[in-house]
Amino acid sequence: MTTNEHNHIEEAYQILISLGLPRAQHNERSALCLLALLNLTPGKTWVQAENPLMGITPIMDWSREHYDKKYAPNTRETFRRQTMHQFVDAGIALYNPDKPSRPVNSPKAVYQIAPTVLTLLCSSGSPEWHDRLTTYLSQNQTLAAQYAMEREQNRVPIQIALGKEITLSPGEHSDLIRAIVEDFAPRFAPGSVLVYAGDTGEKWAYFDAVLLAEMGVNVDSHGKMPDVVLHFVERNWLLLVESVTSHGPVDGKRHAELAKLFAGSTAGLVYVTAFPNRGIMSRYLSEIAWETEVWVADAPSHPIISMACGFSARIMRPNKSLDERTIRAIGE
Repeated sequence: MTTNEHNHIEEAYQILISLGLPRAQHNERSALCLLALLNLTPGKTWVQAENPLMGITPIMDWSREHYDKKYAPNTRETFRRQTMHQFVDAGIALYNPDKPSRPVNSPKAVYQIAPTVLTLLCSSGSPEWHDRLTTYLSQNQTLAAQYAMEREQNRVPIQIALGKEITLSPGEHSDLIRAIVEDFAPRFAPGSVLVYAGDTGEKWAYFDAVLLAEMGVNVDSHGKMPDVVLHFVERNWLLLVESVTSHGPVDGKRHAELAKLFAGSTAGLVYVTAFPNRGIMSRYLSEIAWETEVWVADAPSHPIISMACGFSARIMRPNKSLDERTIRAIGE
């Protein structure tokens, strides 16, 4: 590979970052797609960029011919779904500009660099580049910002107190956390206070570190917190709740980790595994640690199963104190 070849790929990579493409498009494949749309072969300069019409297979062939980058034919969909789709969304490329009525996913589908982007990229490496880039970005919302706005609009709201709300990243994990706070807590720990709620996007979505410290627990950012921590004020108990949608119940190992993390707590500890439904719960029954609680979100008012030693379970009923339990067989 020549120096020019290397520099063009690296420069294209940096340009994609500057244009605000999401991290998933910060890769060699996307850089090559950009170069192909500009027909920026080795030896050319950015001012010589062009705007040919190119389909996915021609782009892959071009990458192999000019930059010796070979991709298997079955990666064609990856090029389309993971690069060109985002280029179009970002306004970097036009889809079927020669024939907008062409059916979606037609084998004749083509892409072309957008005129404003072509003008901008022709100045790459020149003294005018920075000013032109700044102007372009001020007039065009980046795709990363657009995606971030869409994620914000789709965030999961959780009512944690009267007139107080937090939001979590969208997804079934967050939906279950909301159910824990809004359904589980009022039924089984009325009057409880949210101490911590995790998030798949931001680990510390909500954390009352002062309240936890007052109960003797100090956790740094490296502590592997449960998904939800609630303070059941009436009993002075900390409810440590794991939200399980695909993995991670309170098994023996996790029980030991949480016991160590909350060892200094002046409040009693109650370990809870929450499942979205009984189907998922059934996969993990053999793994759940003894002396821990199990709650299922799709039957929020049903009694909580508390795993006891042997083949039995204690049942905690809604609106009853956690220590008012009866022993029943799991098989009943």
